[in-house]
Amino acid sequence: MNQTPKIKIKNLMFAYDKTIVLNDISVEFDEQTITAITGPSGIGKSTFLTVLNRLWEGTPNAKMEGQVSILFDDTYRNIYDPSFDLPALRCKVGMVFQTPNPLPMSIMKNVSFPLKLKGCKDRKQISEKAEQALKKAFLWNEVKARLNDDARSLSGGQQQRLCIARALILEPEVLLLDEPTASLDETASTVIEDLLVQLKKQCTILMVSHYLDQVKRIADRIIEVSDGKFFNHS
Repeated sequence: MNQTPKIKIKNLMFAYDKTIVLNDISVEFDEQTITAITGPSGIGKSTFLTVLNRLWEGTPNAKMEGQVSILFDDTYRNIYDPSFDLPALRCKVGMVFQTPNPLPMSIMKNVSFPLKLKGCKDRKQISEKAEQALKKAFLWNEVKARLNDDARSLSGGQQQRLCIARALILEPEVLLLDEPTASLDETASTVIEDLLVQLKKQCTILMVSHYLDQVKRIADRIIEVSDGKFFNHS
């Protein structure tokens, strides 16, 4: 079955100062798939993720060349075009980091924070979308009776699913995950893996992972980064 590319990257080069981290990369990522990006530490895997939502911008002495196009509303858009709205991009391309980063506020306020940041003031809508996001993140049943509790009181695995729910509340079309299970035990990691397999039905997932056993279990495609280049894992 031929799948539609969600992301098209052409001749990508990324450098810090004079050090080239990613060199002349051209690659496509299909819709509704999980792509795992592997390789040694410090080789540019996390940097690559930030290229897809422009999170690197503002980093001193960083430079990028090339084209990154993402399919939005049946049209490939160059996300680095000056006319492309950056806040809109980060709504459509969500990111979850290696270490869970719950905000110092309640579980409900954590999940709903991106909606409020967008200017949504409809309490009913916020409540409904927060519940939906928590259900998508396999967390609702564990927290529905304690939504006003401090989010930092959750376990590590729950905190990571909370951060995923916070990204999902804006209904992103692409989800970027940087070592999402690195700080979790085996049980919590398995829950996250099951979650990601379910989530790919509604968004395109790119994840950085050092765990080859993990990526073999859940990834549709594995890419190894070496010397600034991408190689498909055999």
